[in-house]
Amino acid sequence: MPSALPDGEPMPDDGALPGHALAAAAGRPLGFYLHVPYCATRCGYCDFNTYTASELRGSGGALASRDNYADTVVEEIRLARKVLGDDPRPVETVFVGGGTPTLLPAADLGRMLAAVREEFGLAPGAEITTEANPDSVDPRYLSELRAAGYNRVSFGMQSARQHVLKILDRTHTPGRPEACVGEARAAGFEHVNLDLIYGTPGESDDDWRASLDAALGAGPDHISAYALIVEEGTQLARRIRRGEVPMTDDDVHADRYLIAEERLTAAGFSWYEVSNWATTEAARCRHNELYWTGADWWGAGPGAHSHVGGVRWWNVKHPGAYAQALGEGRSPGAGREILAAEDRRVERILLELRLADGCPLDLLAPAGTRAAERALADGLLESGPYEDGRAVLTLRGRLLADAVVRDLVD
Repeated sequence: MPSALPDGEPMPDDGALPGHALAAAAGRPLGFYLHVPYCATRCGYCDFNTYTASELRGSGGALASRDNYADTVVEEIRLARKVLGDDPRPVETVFVGGGTPTLLPAADLGRMLAAVREEFGLAPGAEITTEANPDSVDPRYLSELRAAGYNRVSFGMQSARQHVLKILDRTHTPGRPEACVGEARAAGFEHVNLDLIYGTPGESDDDWRASLDAALGAGPDHISAYALIVEEGTQLARRIRRGEVPMTDDDVHADRYLIAEERLTAAGFSWYEVSNWATTEAARCRHNELYWTGADWWGAGPGAHSHVGGVRWWNVKHPGAYAQALGEGRSPGAGREILAAEDRRVERILLELRLADGCPLDLLAPAGTRAAERALADGLLESGPYEDGRAVLTLRGRLLADAVVRDLVD
């Protein structure tokens, strides 16, 4: 959950949505994102809306405490029920992210999920995910999560090399994420993801291969691999600026991506989004697919973003301000925007082009169509899907995805 909030119009105190937002809602999936903003330590590359105990001390007091945080999230889930009124849709996905959700007791995560179930109901086969740090769970904790209804878990592995983890300020030891996969399987989790990061200063190609091999050897059915982005204001950005560690260039990122594609494909994984691979269609992260396909989701928690029927809004960032708003019976929303048809068209291209299914060519304006023809000629788009009316990135196109997207949205 990025730390910066956009500008927008004020959010009504009761959180009410324009009438058109729920028009034809029955035809759109509904998901919930539950943000837990607490971390034991701050990773040097992290720009998310998270807080350590020392950062919260004297800032928001008891309202910012994680001791009663689950109760506050439950209040927002109840607010969501009021705002969405008689919307009959059951929830198809729940994703608990952070921060480190597993710093909360498993019972707290269970109560948050139970509130979604009680207020909205869960669709048959609903995907229920939580993120977890490898050093914040054990077999008992994972068993409690599974008993509470969670059926998918995502572990932040990042790397299998100690010196890379040190640069990233990760506190777990090499081998612990792989052990977590086995513990999650033993607890009954059918779907397990490992998050990896490539391009960390000081990482070599061999380090990256070792990380991929270690992740694959653990037996997850989903792997996410992200290029390290050095965000301004982070500790890592300051270290690079001081010359303490080198900046990784785009060519290295491209080489690492090709290594990932080769290793993961050989192991039976298939890409379905530029940074995500799964062993089967059932192993894909359905919650993220809601984001990428413009479905509806309610984001509960400080700084969380929501989208329903072309209306997007975001909550206040600080846990204390968030709890205070809900305690006073007000929406914690900091602002919102109502997306025009053109905004939604552009967003569909931006997001859907990153998917293995691609985006429909009829979304493109004339200039975008001409750009797509050039991309096809340059080997950046697949010819077969193009003939069927869809723009689908080739492997080379994935390496240049941002540039291709910029051209096609013109």
